[in-house]
Amino acid sequence: MSNVPEKQGRIKVAILMGGRSTEREVSLMTGKQVLEALDAERYLPVAVDAASVGRLPGTAPPSLIDSPLAQGALTPERLSAGAAGIMAPEGDPGRPDVCFIALHGRYGEDGTVQGLLDLLGIPYTGSGVLASALAMNKVMSKKLFRAEGIPTPDFCVIEGSESAPAFLKEWKAGSSPISMPCVVKPNEQGSTIGLTIVRRPEEMPAALDLAFKYDRTVLIEQFVEGIEITAALLGNRDPDVLPLIEIVPEGGFYDYERKYTPGATEEIVPARIPAAQAAIACDLAIRCHRALGCRGMSRVDMIVAGEQVWVLEVNTIPGMTPTSLLPRAAAAAGISFPELVDHLIELALEGEASGARGRRPGPLRPAHDRSPLTLGARG
Repeated sequence: MSNVPEKQGRIKVAILMGGRSTEREVSLMTGKQVLEALDAERYLPVAVDAASVGRLPGTAPPSLIDSPLAQGALTPERLSAGAAGIMAPEGDPGRPDVCFIALHGRYGEDGTVQGLLDLLGIPYTGSGVLASALAMNKVMSKKLFRAEGIPTPDFCVIEGSESAPAFLKEWKAGSSPISMPCVVKPNEQGSTIGLTIVRRPEEMPAALDLAFKYDRTVLIEQFVEGIEITAALLGNRDPDVLPLIEIVPEGGFYDYERKYTPGATEEIVPARIPAAQAAIACDLAIRCHRALGCRGMSRVDMIVAGEQVWVLEVNTIPGMTPTSLLPRAAAAAGISFPELVDHLIELALEGEASGARGRRPGPLRPAHDRSPLTLGARG
């Protein structure tokens, strides 16, 4: 995996990044951050472009590895160097001990790469196949939230663009179950890609056209006016909730540009909400994490509207760019970025040791010692 001589006891870590989704560039930024944070005394890291896994060296589509951002993050040679190790048999010196999944969107966050790693017997950070697939599928996760009594905004679903005319007819007649304003978004897409807030009837056709560019299934969700917050969690079955973050984007819409442009969004920690709503939000975050079967980490996006807290969705692989929310929440809890990366790898290996890869491992620490500040206090 590397020309650097391996030190005794170092853990081989393959950082899976890039890939083929529309969030490739964000994934490259996340992967680079993780790569640079790994302690060289403890880890033997290698960057792996997921688009190169299973391909002969140098055969990854140029359109995926030659973008300016890809060249600025890591060279194509470095990105593809460790791809063969992922597919190597047990005992091969190039095979990683653990994979750090820094992928976002399809083929990375939806359970597909998790299934591949399960088949290969390689432990990995984050949730398993089922939790990843459920969280990525917004419709299924919302149905599960409803079944678990977790409050989530009303919604309806359009299957296939051929169904859009019938929906628009109902919409114009005022017989749709969802009223304005509402949010139109692809069912399995992240980073608000393909998302539109519809505030006037004439905006709906274009919103549907945009969403159907990214998915055959489109979710139409009731817009809830309120304070946008997010809860980041660390842990397996018994997670810690990090300090809540209030999200205040310029212009009021937390879109792709405002997510990843430094200074475009104000992130307030702790969130400026009453203690009662903060407690409800933390409880809902843990319930979502457990209901989906998440492990390692998750981030639960919510809206606080008066006394009510609504769950929007769950992210099983939160970003780790300089503007990302999980590292920001961890920092507020006294956990440095290298400590955060280190802890996620520990959680992945804990799941492997308990035989729980793809299932739900037990708690990382006893219930009486769950303060996230214990992580930040490590030397």
